[in-house]
Amino acid sequence: MTTAVHPALVMIDRAYRGSVETQFADVLYFIRELNRQVGGLHLALRGDAVTYGLAAPDHTPSIRLGSRELDTLPDPRRSMRTLLEEGTEVWVEQADLTRAAGPDAAARLLPGVRLAGPGELARSWSSYTRVWFM
Repeated sequence: MTTAVHPALVMIDRAYRGSVETQFADVLYFIRELNRQVGGLHLALRGDAVTYGLAAPDHTPSIRLGSRELDTLPDPRRSMRTLLEEGTEVWVEQADLTRAAGPDAAARLLPGVRLAGPGELARSWSSYTRVWFM
């Protein structure tokens, strides 16, 4: 029997859940709060969410709605950098990263983001007290 050594693993598959609707509390904001409350967690990005782990030029996300520009939208890459600074261990699934961003995408990961090979994350589940899917 494997003894759990990590408090929680959070899996995110779906990215970009409606920027206007989530502008004040997107999924990564929620994960930062969970990280604080449970005393540390690991984050696994799968599906299109792997793109959150990629470095990109700094910009302010915005959208124009009629004559109004809304510039209070979530910035997932800034949130990822903050999570990494706070000690969150972040993983991306290699196959999803290649599919979503091309064969050279691993070279563009944010510093500290780790690459998980096929089945690596699933094999680690027993080392966590909880595995959550968001």
